[in-house]
Amino acid sequence: MKPLPFLRSPPFRGIAPSVAAVSAVSSAVVDAAVVPDSLLEQIAQSRVGGTFWGHQREGVKLVARAGCPVELKGLDKADVAILPVRETAKPIDPWSVIAQARAVRADADDELAIIAGLLGVPVYGPNGGAVSPERLRDAAKRAIAAAAYRDCFSGASASAEAVVAHLADWRRHLDGNRDIAAASGMAFWKREAMRRFLWDGARSPPFLSPRGGLLRARRTGGSLAVWPSRVPADLLDEAREKAVPITRVEDGFLRSKGLGATLTPPGSVVIDRTGIYYDASRPSDLESLLATHDFSPALLDRAHRLRAAIRASGVTKYGQEMGRMLDLPTAKRTVLVVGQVEDDLSVQLGGAGVEGNLDLLRRVRRVEPDAHIIYRPHPDVQAGLRRGHLSDAVVHQHADALDTGAPLMSLVQAVDEVHVLSSLAGFEALLRDRPVTVHGMPFYAGWGLTRDLAKPNARRGRQLTIDQLVAAALILYPCYLDPVTRLPCGPEIMVERLGSGSTSPISWLIRLRTLQGKLQRFMTLSAEYLHG
Repeated sequence: MKPLPFLRSPPFRGIAPSVAAVSAVSSAVVDAAVVPDSLLEQIAQSRVGGTFWGHQREGVKLVARAGCPVELKGLDKADVAILPVRETAKPIDPWSVIAQARAVRADADDELAIIAGLLGVPVYGPNGGAVSPERLRDAAKRAIAAAAYRDCFSGASASAEAVVAHLADWRRHLDGNRDIAAASGMAFWKREAMRRFLWDGARSPPFLSPRGGLLRARRTGGSLAVWPSRVPADLLDEAREKAVPITRVEDGFLRSKGLGATLTPPGSVVIDRTGIYYDASRPSDLESLLATHDFSPALLDRAHRLRAAIRASGVTKYGQEMGRMLDLPTAKRTVLVVGQVEDDLSVQLGGAGVEGNLDLLRRVRRVEPDAHIIYRPHPDVQAGLRRGHLSDAVVHQHADALDTGAPLMSLVQAVDEVHVLSSLAGFEALLRDRPVTVHGMPFYAGWGLTRDLAKPNARRGRQLTIDQLVAAALILYPCYLDPVTRLPCGPEIMVERLGSGSTSPISWLIRLRTLQGKLQRFMTLSAEYLHG
């Protein structure tokens, strides 16, 4: 039987193992002494190695490799996990079962024994003799040194440390999906991507009607994943009454190129088990991260480098418009107001009483009476795909200029301040160290980074740095899919792909939706002209 590397990739659905592989057994002789103890600690903390994506089983007291003698004194058969020698189609996660166990029976070089040693669980060999922790640590180092490592996104050689960090991201992604019993409200054009986002290492949840999904989740004791805007509000009430957990799924903050309204599949999503980031009326996983997480120096350094990469690449949710930059006055304070889709849930639940784009413009003028105000409509609204259009005449009653095509981030960096309701443009402005005034209560408000005009949120108030905000919002909270390999990836890969122009192919649905938007916009502008 061909040996497998200890650090290896899960069998991602529909992706060739050669594409997903992060390691291969090496014929080169490497001194195991060069493997640092810090790497073993990193592996133990991340719980990667072996079939870490496998099924998790509760109530295990003894773990043994098939073929090792097992004594059942004081144990039931249900207390013992016998793991096969060969990797099967339905593997068990060795970390979950060994962490519960009192002991492991396996050869010292077996990956079960290696994992037990990393977790501090006693190991006994096939003959019943105890295996020393020193011998297990040496076996772990030899197993790591026996493989060559690669970056599955570029194909280049990689260090074992980099591979462990990447596997840790995969583990966190998969573990987060294990309790999802069904998915509802997922648009059919998103489902291929959603199957990958919601895969738990063995399966993706079935896509069912909201009612069918609720029944399945209740029957299996799992949660129901929903796209909030596409399921009835009373379903969420019923789920609460029946104690069925709801997992909310939404687009992430680094999306694929193209508008959601044009049916471009998402390149990132957030999967929130408490609430959802744009609903300021209740807690969310992101708000909890921002309020309580202990950000390590390594994580903050990663966030700092990610923010620098975003700025250098010019990546933005709103695309890199090729229009002409506006001429801004030099003798007046300049303010950019970013419009939104008025029926978007982020406006309804995070708007703090601001009633749409016209109300926002009026409020900005009251706060900035002497400023030169530029109004920028949302791209989905400008494309004719969503609600929130303001006529030119209405805009010019409160603003000095209307912009529909200048490079948005160039404009953000050119003005003195950015005003938003709850738009993600405010977050992107913060990434670029620009002053932001917030009229609503988006996820990035209330942490000391913005000027907040809405009533304070009692759950917020912790003072954060911009790198702490980035670490939570762009690294810990979302999930990403590489548009090239279709593998789960980190935000760094997504930024690199978006910056280089790598995107998902344009489908006939996207073309049709774009044409529909152009027709809708033509009708809107024609009506404005006819009615003066």
